[in-house]
Amino acid sequence: MLRSDGRSNRQLRPVRLFPNYQEFAEGSVLIELGKTRVICSASIEERVPHFLRGQGKGWITAEYGMLPRSTLSRTSREQSTNGGRSTEIRRLIGRSLRSITQLEKLGERTITLDCDVLQADGGTRGAAITGADLASYQALLGLVRRQVLGEVPLIGSVAATSVGLVGDEILLDLCYEEDFRAQVDFNVVMSDGGEFIEIQGTGEERPFSKSAMQEMLIIAEEGINTLLALQKE
Repeated sequence: MLRSDGRSNRQLRPVRLFPNYQEFAEGSVLIELGKTRVICSASIEERVPHFLRGQGKGWITAEYGMLPRSTLSRTSREQSTNGGRSTEIRRLIGRSLRSITQLEKLGERTITLDCDVLQADGGTRGAAITGADLASYQALLGLVRRQVLGEVPLIGSVAATSVGLVGDEILLDLCYEEDFRAQVDFNVVMSDGGEFIEIQGTGEERPFSKSAMQEMLIIAEEGINTLLALQKE
């Protein structure tokens, strides 16, 4: 298949990461994934939700939102964080980062990851998770440098991408046009240990076979490994 940007089927869009993008955040990164751009910032508070108080454990939560003109036509600002697509994505970001963080070593602190989409051309949740990983690391490293913590309480890194079946071909890292036409659409989150954290897969127009699913996961893993290597750089 000839893709609109000339990529091969198993190729990510160009990725650029700009760490320390915001001066006042404990950790921040601007991630560019083709035309998609997301700012991820990490803020640390010396408190935890009520259900964790007194347990000596920390917490990681996330917020996700899209600026009104991040899309081709204006998207209304969400008036509530208690429903809809943004809530599902922010929960995904929080789960993904908690899975690789040693919360008992964080102490009774909360890291809030704010992921704001400046421009959306597909893959915003994958970009948000990949960028949030770096922002969280920066914030935790800051605690170590200030001698608040003895070590960065992470067991690894996490990144995410999309993959889908478009015109009977499997494509990695779908842009908006490809995502819109996809018969099958997957979002995959993995750790640098090669383990899956979350798999979200939907047959938009038809069921899909086990063999197709396995091939999509293999291709997604290839893309995620590239993202993880860029994070380490």
